[in-house]
Amino acid sequence: MKAAISRRVSDTSQAMNLVSLLALSPEDVRAIWRLVASPGLDVQGTAAWSFEGNGIRTRTTFLKAFHELNLSVIELPNLLKTDERVCDLAGYLDPFYDIYVIRESNHERLAEFAASSRRPVVNAMSSAGHPCEVLTDAYFIETTLGSIQKVRICLWGPPTNVFRSWHELAGVMGFSLLHVCHESFHEAVPNVSFSSSLRETVDVVITDGWPRGTEQLSRPLSIEDLARMGHPVLLPTPPFVVGGELSVDPLRYPRFAGYEQKKLLLPVQRAVLRYLLSQAGNSLS
Repeated sequence: MKAAISRRVSDTSQAMNLVSLLALSPEDVRAIWRLVASPGLDVQGTAAWSFEGNGIRTRTTFLKAFHELNLSVIELPNLLKTDERVCDLAGYLDPFYDIYVIRESNHERLAEFAASSRRPVVNAMSSAGHPCEVLTDAYFIETTLGSIQKVRICLWGPPTNVFRSWHELAGVMGFSLLHVCHESFHEAVPNVSFSSSLRETVDVVITDGWPRGTEQLSRPLSIEDLARMGHPVLLPTPPFVVGGELSVDPLRYPRFAGYEQKKLLLPVQRAVLRYLLSQAGNSLS
């Protein structure tokens, strides 16, 4: 018989959230990663689900994670797209839910809602971050390329929500990142070295779609760039555009991380849900 995670949240406690990776400690990250490979547990509770936009991979894997954990799910379309104060939304809704999973472009409103709620809130993507995507890709690196403290990771392109989550994770975990982009995007970020070009060897290069308005200041990653970097693993963040952030077709590059790599979204998202609920309940039974 499967064990179950039991939630015991007082009406006055502030739950642990994953709105930003800065909310996690290195121990939290490692604990989530350990749960990825551990036997599945049933979870007692109800999840509120609000998902802006398409996000076909993230939507697919979260819905499967809810199902596999036997979580009851209630969809709340456009949860934060109202004029109602977030403290009132949280106050009325918290008695019905054990966890919220929200994809919302307005990061500030999402963060304000999480601060108002007594239940865990998971950021399924916002304008400022994509924490579950980055936890997944970092887990892939850790389990296939070696310790993330030692793997040489390069981000290629202008800052995006994905890349900002990578910056956050580097600060939390204490590893170094190289970020190659136009000098106008360079900023002071702990553990991140910015450069306008890169000729040194790296182990993995990560791309993301260019934000609107940055096209004139961005250069696609080419096969020549990959050769100069020592033919690293190529991990494009989908949906990728050949002719946009990439001039090389990943399917023609022998070290493409592959479509199968994104299957890890499911177990990592499942682990995030289990971990936040167990932290809220402060017990496993």
